Amino acid sequence: MNRPSAPTNLAKNCAAWTRRGLMILGVGLALLGVSASVSNAQQPQPPNIAAAADLKFALDEVGAAFTRDTGKVVTLTYGSSGNFLRQIQQGAPFQMFLSADEGFVRQLADAGKTVDGGTLYAIGRIILFAPKNAPFKVDPELKDFRAALADGRIQKFAIANPEHAPYGLAAEQALRSRGLWDTVQPKLVMGENVAQAAQFASSGSTQGGIFAYSLALSQHVGDLGSYVLLPADWHEPLRQRMVLLKGADDTARAFYAYIQQPAARAIFRKYGFVLPGEGS
Repeated sequence: MNRPSAPTNLAKNCAAWTRRGLMILGVGLALLGVSASVSNAQQPQPPNIAAAADLKFALDEVGAAFTRDTGKVVTLTYGSSGNFLRQIQQGAPFQMFLSADEGFVRQLADAGKTVDGGTLYAIGRIILFAPKNAPFKVDPELKDFRAALADGRIQKFAIANPEHAPYGLAAEQALRSRGLWDTVQPKLVMGENVAQAAQFASSGSTQGGIFAYSLALSQHVGDLGSYVLLPADWHEPLRQRMVLLKGADDTARAFYAYIQQPAARAIFRKYGFVLPGEGS
């Protein structure tokens, strides 16, 4: 009787061991995959922070500094304060709100949506902006702007929507204070928020605009034209208040505290905000 040679038996054994090993490896990888999925599911998501659009450049820097100094991460979402007010009232999952109008924070506090009454973190300013090749020149008294409105050089002019954007309301108030609102109103192009108004004006989509000083101080906007700071007494103060919302986690609370520290205050100051405890 012929018997299998030793090499043949060895080959069969090796093949069986290989199949068994691959099965074990496959099970192990599957278990690792399950383990990784469970681990990822257990990782806390960064808290979502609702922030007024005028904060875009300043708060991006503050957020980067916060992460560098603490190792914690937040997700910053920008928009008009009035729209955020409505979204939070309807249950949007934000953990903190930085409003350009402190009245919106007080409404949320009165409705029981917040941890407390919040903290004043900055006072904003507005500017008149003219893009490169604009048909008028900026000046502190708005003389050429007034003349350009009267003689038809300006056909499109950008501000944020005053109905829900505090900087748009401040722009309206400033124009009314100079007796220019009725003349400019038919020419207005409304931004959904102040950052969009700045985009319209700086890109040349309109022939100018009024928007946040903090946005003009960014090279992304300021280098695209010229501007003049408008007097603060031409409009109601843009008192900007922040607040923690119910359910805020430890990271959101740490970010709230960080904004009140010297490192963050220095960044806000750089972008033209008047800070609590400091003069105008």
